[in-house]
Amino acid sequence: MKVVLKKDVKAIGKKDEMHEVSDGYARNYLLPRGLAVAADAAALNEVKAKAAASEHHAAEELAKAQELAAKLNGLSITIKAKAGKGGRLFGSVTSKDIAAALSEKLGQTIDKRKIVLDAEIKNFGAYPVEIKVYPKVAAKLTVQVEE
Repeated sequence: MKVVLKKDVKAIGKKDEMHEVSDGYARNYLLPRGLAVAADAAALNEVKAKAAASEHHAAEELAKAQELAAKLNGLSITIKAKAGKGGRLFGSVTSKDIAAALSEKLGQTIDKRKIVLDAEIKNFGAYPVEIKVYPKVAAKLTVQVEE
């Protein structure tokens, strides 16, 4: 019997997937517990509609991420820091500092966990920084550390 799962079922599949199961398993276990419904035309149309909606939302998110990456690419931000002798900073410039400077400059928040630092920033100078905006969408910018 073909069924459309309404919840994740271990060893069968994930929610909104269609699977072929034995008649007894479907009638005695899946259907009474509300874990699945029989795969009729209405259930299949509902699955197709949900798949199309999730595809549409993913495309919208990707477009927004590409737009943000276009804003960030080539951008240069300046961070003021205090230093001791020899130009070595007290502490270091972290992804949190970079995220705060970006949100101040752009007016929108950037998650600090998406900022990838190649090495610790412990001296004055310019450093390349990569920001993973979305899976397979990244932006590169320059962080200038000044006194």
